[in-house]
Amino acid sequence: MKENPYRRLPPIERKPDGSLYRMTPAQRKQTNSLIRRECCCYEGGDCIALDDGDSHTCPQTISFSVCCKWFRWSVLPQIGTLEAEIFRGKELKRCAVCGGVFVPKSNRAKYCPDCAARVHRRQKAESERKRRSSVDN
Repeated sequence: MKENPYRRLPPIERKPDGSLYRMTPAQRKQTNSLIRRECCCYEGGDCIALDDGDSHTCPQTISFSVCCKWFRWSVLPQIGTLEAEIFRGKELKRCAVCGGVFVPKSNRAKYCPDCAARVHRRQKAESERKRRSSVDN
């Protein structure tokens, strides 16, 4: 018999009080869409990993908590911002340009990594333009 790779995955993360992490309705809608597209264990609403002869509905699609190991460790990391929203709730910031959620690398971070490069490039160009215009010929 083949070994089930589902068993080798790390356990589901829990809050300090022992409860599972919960999702908002908007996050659940995103995760269900992600599961339908990307989860290799999902087939027509059923979970293949739980298949023991009977069909079992995918528990992650009907739950507001993160309860599936395969989803947590293989599917959810594909969308880092969604993972951060669910598991790092208060440590997140919103980008001042695009409004997207990101995990800051310092307490001064104001822009997401995508926007930061554009903003800093624009600021540097403006600074150089001012410097060149102030030089006397």
